[in-house]
Amino acid sequence: MLLDFAAELCTAGRTPLAEVSSRTLAVPVVPPMTPESDPAADTAKPGAASPVPTPPGAPAAAPAQPAHPAVPTILLAPMEGLLDHMLRDTLTRVGGVDRCVSEFIRVTDQLLPRRVFTRIVPELLHGSRTRAGVPVRPQLLGSDPACLADNAARLAGLDPAGIDLNFGCPAKTVNRHRGGAVLLDEPTLVHDIVAAVRLAVPAHIPVSAKMRLGNEDRSLLLDCAHAIERAGAAELVIHARTKRDGYKPPAYWDQIAVVREAVRLPVVANGEVWTVEDARRCLAESGCDTIMLGRGMVADPGLALALRASITGSTTQALAWSDLLVLMADFFLQVRTLVAARHQAGRLKQWLHYLRRRYPEAEEAYQRVRTINAADEMTRQLLGAPIAEKMADEMARRLSRAAARTATAAHDAMTDPAQAPSQAPSAASASSLDSYAVPTEALSLTA
Repeated sequence: MLLDFAAELCTAGRTPLAEVSSRTLAVPVVPPMTPESDPAADTAKPGAASPVPTPPGAPAAAPAQPAHPAVPTILLAPMEGLLDHMLRDTLTRVGGVDRCVSEFIRVTDQLLPRRVFTRIVPELLHGSRTRAGVPVRPQLLGSDPACLADNAARLAGLDPAGIDLNFGCPAKTVNRHRGGAVLLDEPTLVHDIVAAVRLAVPAHIPVSAKMRLGNEDRSLLLDCAHAIERAGAAELVIHARTKRDGYKPPAYWDQIAVVREAVRLPVVANGEVWTVEDARRCLAESGCDTIMLGRGMVADPGLALALRASITGSTTQALAWSDLLVLMADFFLQVRTLVAARHQAGRLKQWLHYLRRRYPEAEEAYQRVRTINAADEMTRQLLGAPIAEKMADEMARRLSRAAARTATAAHDAMTDPAQAPSQAPSAASASSLDSYAVPTEALSLTA
């Protein structure tokens, strides 16, 4: 039988995960507006019927009411150490996100095996989509054009929903090894990287790039943007701060508009968007029709849907704390199945830390569990003992299935090496598919 976590987690009024976006929020997931769907777009196409002229003397038709502004395309940002495939999976199930970009895959001086790509971006094993059907674009980070091209070609064999290139990471460790935002001091190298990757992958796979306004300053902003455009990128995401700015407010969205006016490729706005009001100001100041949400979505998982609703005029109800508990249970089951035990509690505390910005209940929950390092106790404190027991049972079943698959693969390798995979999967990697087996209608576990 199925255990409906929504019923066990909640008092009256809490809802299963699948209903969070469809009923609790009551906001349809609106696809990005295209010229075909935009009522304001020019409809005079070859073969289309001509408009019927107004007969002479007839009263003029009333002017059409302006349509609401086009709904922006909404992307979920790459965030190393935070927004991994488990949190991507949970957040995209809420709704409103059109596409994700993965955390970076570090490329140095060697050709990475396929398992590295699928470990960091397991969605590649599922059509490059999350459980909610949202495309995921893997991101590569490095400074060697030839090596990046070779790895991009191998990654292309997994049929990704595009390949993104990282020129924006501000982390000191990454920058010391000549990766991320430090490359913005070398527009020629930026061009060579994008051009090499574009040449290495099939034309149907888009190559995009993400950058900041610069490394230490903005002096090379347009040089880098033009370099990326000339190299054949399909899209450019700009985080509206320099590396030196880090994550300190404000973000300079008006500088994105400068780039947007200077290049012809699509430009995506990113940086310091925590609320619907922030998002609408960012879109207005940058002039972009696509926005990338990062920490704001982690702090408020309903932000993308709320932004859509504010533009379309739909009514919306913010995610309640009870809905967040369902999301956290879904997320923590994946964490407990796939992450080393010593890191499990920290992953949930990390998310709670961000949720404190939006939910007062998260502050109380965070203070209650901040000294807890055992995952079982963390689950009991947040979700209650019955849920903790059911989660532990399901986790044990998943790990048992993974261990059985590992043993079978090892046996096959010994008895028939020619038919065995090049490397038997570990229990953790073999269980990476199990996160997709959780029913979508709730965190429903087989009892």
